[in-house]
Amino acid sequence: MIIFNDLFKMQKPVSGFIKEWISTCIKSENFKEGDLNYIFCDDAYLLEKNIKYLKHNILTDIISFDYTMGKIISGDIFISVERVKENAFFFKADFKDELHRVMIHGVLHYCGYNDKTKQEKEQMRAKEDYYLSLRDF
Repeated sequence: MIIFNDLFKMQKPVSGFIKEWISTCIKSENFKEGDLNYIFCDDAYLLEKNIKYLKHNILTDIISFDYTMGKIISGDIFISVERVKENAFFFKADFKDELHRVMIHGVLHYCGYNDKTKQEKEQMRAKEDYYLSLRDF
C-alpha cells in the first residue's frame, strides 16, 4: 500500500498502523489486499479528475478507481484533503477521524458496498463506524 501526496510531490509508504488497520478491514470483508494506492490532493486536482473521468463538475472528497479482480482488492483512491477538512468542520468531527472514514469508504466500495440509496448509505455508514471503532492507534 502506497500513499502519493500530490500536494507535496512526494511518495511515502502508509504508516504501519494505518496499513494494518486497512488490511484488517479488507480481511474482515473476506477479501485479499492487492495494489491499493491513496493519492492525497487538493480540491482543484480532484475536480479535474471528476470532470475528466466521471463527467461530474462538482467538488467531492473522494474518487476511487476500482481495479479489483475477484477477491483481490486493488485500486487508486483520490482524496481531497481540503474537502475532508471542510467536512470534518461541518460534521464537528476530528480531522483524523474524517480522513480515516474517507479512506475506509473507498475500500468498502471495492468490497461491493454502494451508497446511492438511503438504505445503502445507512449500511455504508454503519460499516465505516464499525471499522473506525477497530482502530487501536
